[in-house]
Amino acid sequence: MTGPVFLTGGSGFIGGALLTRLLADGREVRALARSEASAKVLAARGAAIVRGDLFDHGSLLEGMRGCSTVFHVAGVNAMCARDPDPMLRTNVEGAAAVVRAAAAARVARLVFTSSASTIGEQIGEIGREDTAHRGSFLSHYERSKFLGERRVLGLGEELGVPVVCVNPSSVQGPGRTGGSATLLLDIVNGRLPVLVNTWLSVVDITDCTAAHVLAEASGVPGRRYLVSGASFDVRAAVTLLRRVSGRPRRAWFAPRAVATFAGIAGGAAGRLLRRNGRICPETVRTLLHGHRFDGSLAERELALDYTPIETTIRRTLSWYAERGLAPPPIG
Repeated sequence: MTGPVFLTGGSGFIGGALLTRLLADGREVRALARSEASAKVLAARGAAIVRGDLFDHGSLLEGMRGCSTVFHVAGVNAMCARDPDPMLRTNVEGAAAVVRAAAAARVARLVFTSSASTIGEQIGEIGREDTAHRGSFLSHYERSKFLGERRVLGLGEELGVPVVCVNPSSVQGPGRTGGSATLLLDIVNGRLPVLVNTWLSVVDITDCTAAHVLAEASGVPGRRYLVSGASFDVRAAVTLLRRVSGRPRRAWFAPRAVATFAGIAGGAAGRLLRRNGRICPETVRTLLHGHRFDGSLAERELALDYTPIETTIRRTLSWYAERGLAPPPIG
């Protein structure tokens, strides 16, 4: 497609990478900015700024008018939140507000950044787009993304907005230091002497942004596309990290019951101290459940070409090393 695009979440990890890709492709990008600080960052990257937020219908409509596509990337990804309601409001009602504005602006397509967590596969199952949801949620975040995706697809059909969902697994690559990337940093820096074996699914940030662009061009409206380049267990991840960086030199694996106890203790500490922590029952539930996803539909229908996981790890560790966050990769 050609023509201007409207982007939410452009100051975040995925949204920022997508903004860079769109501008490199020669697209005019109008980016929503909630704050002056975000506006400065987005303007410096080359975006046209639209001040407002997800609940400001006037700003959304103004920014979307004349655009061929809306990329809705903005969302809240938080675990162990003492109050999950703001995340739920943003990820569900905020997403719905974007669809309504897109309908009013008569955009040709909306590409929605969902999450692989919406698949809801049973433990040990390989998740696919047509997998039956288990009927329960591992975290407030997973619930918010599931409800948000259903709301977006339902409203899109009701209001006549062609919606394509991109559902990334854990997105990794240069530029990410928070969220699930802290696990990688902790392992290579020896801050996790005791590990728990579980399944992980990841996708390179470059592949994630490519999937969004391809979804705009050839995604089937009403369909969701799992974007996941590799699945492996933590033992295999440690072996790969040793080959690439020489770290960790040793790793001990604890029984799953130890992680469960740590989650309970972390949740209790967070309540006692009245602050959000890194470890709580929902993070441990998510970790122990693990995830394996089949990202082949995006290969077949979008012609997405995945980056080898070792390439992703080397690029990421090199970026960390340049900033003194981790040892450089070997070779």
